[in-house]
Amino acid sequence: MTNVISVLRRSYTGPAAWQGPDLAGSDEWVLRLAPAQIDELEAALRAVRERGVPLLKVSAGDFPLPTLAGELERIADVLENGRGFVLVKRIPVERYSQARASTIFWGLCQHLGVPVSQNAAGHMLGHVRDTGHSIAAPATRGYQTREMLPFHTDGSDVLGLLYLRAARSGGRISVVSSAAVYNALLARRPDLVEGLYRTHFLDRREEHAPGERPYYAVPLASWSGGKLSMRYNRCYLESAQRFPDVSRLERADMDLFDLIDELAVSPELRLDVDFEVGDLLLLNNHAVLHSRTEYEDFDEPEQKRHVLRLWLTLQQGREMPPDFWGDMHSNDCGPGRGGITPRDMIATHNSASLCGSFRRQ
Repeated sequence: MTNVISVLRRSYTGPAAWQGPDLAGSDEWVLRLAPAQIDELEAALRAVRERGVPLLKVSAGDFPLPTLAGELERIADVLENGRGFVLVKRIPVERYSQARASTIFWGLCQHLGVPVSQNAAGHMLGHVRDTGHSIAAPATRGYQTREMLPFHTDGSDVLGLLYLRAARSGGRISVVSSAAVYNALLARRPDLVEGLYRTHFLDRREEHAPGERPYYAVPLASWSGGKLSMRYNRCYLESAQRFPDVSRLERADMDLFDLIDELAVSPELRLDVDFEVGDLLLLNNHAVLHSRTEYEDFDEPEQKRHVLRLWLTLQQGREMPPDFWGDMHSNDCGPGRGGITPRDMIATHNSASLCGSFRRQ
């Protein structure tokens, strides 16, 4: 029996279909932490460290936030049922070592969802910084470079970014509503919309386990349960063409990608985010695409741009048809959809290797 694909053929309405200029002069998407809320974060940090709980074992119960937890519940609802992103300002990261900032970031996000692995090494806490590699290399991913990253989504329900150190210049973050892009696409080229729902192929960037396919086979859009979900990463869509068993991109595909790129970057739709050191950006990958401009870094390693990253499965996330995830399945780093399965399949929450360069300090 052939599955019937549900295609949204009208404009999507609701709070997720926002336009950047409408939000640019507003603080409705910003949470400014009060001194008492920062005190709660620091008290929870002390409790964790006094008990000696390893970072990857820290749960929401280990990291109590008496009043801030209520704000985080509201944020989770905004991420899933609202505009799809929130900017939390201004965690005083300059007070903390990297390990302490990492614990605050992890503990706070435990109140939102379940972290999933971000790469084949099983790293649960990611580090966004320039490694000197180029995105043109098939085993390199965008967060490992200082290059411009066009509008795209990541491989989880929610992306969390905590800004630890700024670059010398550049690195501006922008966001755009997937629904607004979809609506504009529908208005401009309704003949291309159906192409979002067919199977596309995304390069796994050499992060597949032995015996697995080196690419994902998934649609770029899903209309299910009254919610529109999208994924998009043109770099990975195009680099997947290096595999001979992947279907060749056609002119209609390139027209679709070109128009998505044009619409996402347009000042009529995008929102440039004033993302500063100490800020925490949270966004729902199904509802929001994000980009980053190229940046120039400092020469000194201790001054280089550094952003902590988490991929989360929302505790109350949307239901989506299985084909939207395809073989982007759960991993052994914990329950939850999305993420990248570790190659050795033996990753555990109490292994320090899962945390990238994290060390207790």
